[in-house]
Amino acid sequence: MQSSAKTVNEYLVSIPVERKESFSKLRDTVLKNIPKGFKEEMNYGMLGYVVPHTIYPNGYHCDPKAPLPFTCIASQKNFVALYHMGIYSDKALLDWFVKEYAAQCKHKLDMGKSCIRFKKMDDIPYKLIGELMKKMTVKKWVELYESNLRRSSAKK
Repeated sequence: MQSSAKTVNEYLVSIPVERKESFSKLRDTVLKNIPKGFKEEMNYGMLGYVVPHTIYPNGYHCDPKAPLPFTCIASQKNFVALYHMGIYSDKALLDWFVKEYAAQCKHKLDMGKSCIRFKKMDDIPYKLIGELMKKMTVKKWVELYESNLRRSSAKK
């Protein structure tokens, strides 16, 4: 469920009251732990944390006018989601996260390729998400992204 909000503040105002506190804490966790260089902005109808064009002028290969996405958080219809492209792109990071989630959390991980879903606001592992956010710098993300693009192009 994409939001039509044009700004971060518009998006935050639209969060359902029963999720506001948890969502704000999730956002604060991301902002406090994401390495320097990423920028918060609206991205695909969610709060996005992107590599701005000032750092990576090529932008996102699907739409070069858009900055390179890295992480998004969203209040979806039935859950709050954290989308983390690093987990999708780096098997070692995915393996680390799955292992740590199992060790630190009492509930089963509900995850798609890059989407971690939280249906109960009490289940959000803020400390673990903070650790995850610290694991990838802008430089490392751009290198991984370009490496995956080259691999994808070579397969065609």
